[in-house]
Amino acid sequence: MKANPLIKLEKLGQSIWLDYIRRDFIVSGELLNLIENDGLRGMTSNPAIFEKAITESNIYDIDIRKMASQNKDINTIYDAVSQMDVQKAADIFRPLYNKTAGNDGYVSLEVNPHLAHNTEGTILEGRRLRTALNRPNVLIKVPATTEGLPAIRQLISEGINVNVTLLFGLSRYRAVAEAYVEGLEERLVQGKAIDNITSVASFFLSRIDTLVDTELQKIIESDSKRKKLLK
Repeated sequence: MKANPLIKLEKLGQSIWLDYIRRDFIVSGELLNLIENDGLRGMTSNPAIFEKAITESNIYDIDIRKMASQNKDINTIYDAVSQMDVQKAADIFRPLYNKTAGNDGYVSLEVNPHLAHNTEGTILEGRRLRTALNRPNVLIKVPATTEGLPAIRQLISEGINVNVTLLFGLSRYRAVAEAYVEGLEERLVQGKAIDNITSVASFFLSRIDTLVDTELQKIIESDSKRKKLLK
């Protein structure tokens, strides 16, 4: 039987994460199958992923109608739907989290994107989500904006694991790493443990790839035109 390339990557020390979440995918056993047979080591989500999951299926309709009939607002409904899915996914990843002593088996949930330039609001939202989810193997996604950096530092100092998102450049990556280290140092000054802090900096290589592909296509087209003119 042909070796699974994903398992090969795992043996090389790589952790494969899935940037996708949907309730039927979680409860059907498909997620568990990927963990057990394809070496899946983590999962992330964001509001756009949840929007796609909700609008392109009817699996959330009953819950949404029920909450709407109770006069719940949109934000409250989104909170309930997203947090339930993340909790269910985190529970499925929990054995892997335990087996790897917290190195793998995480699920991410993002703070409200409208708080991207609000440091204090991001800190409060990070605390709220961490408490609401109540799972050790959950990462709170925080954007790597200028205002997000002090929020990352503060949340790390409080022992809240963070998945830094919207990270596009090396200089900002360096600033994120410094915020992470500063958060750990602050936690140590407080006499608190740091051995259970495992955070992620999600560098958006796909966005860079897309940009480079466009530029390469322009070069190819320009070169092709030049060759035609020389003929």
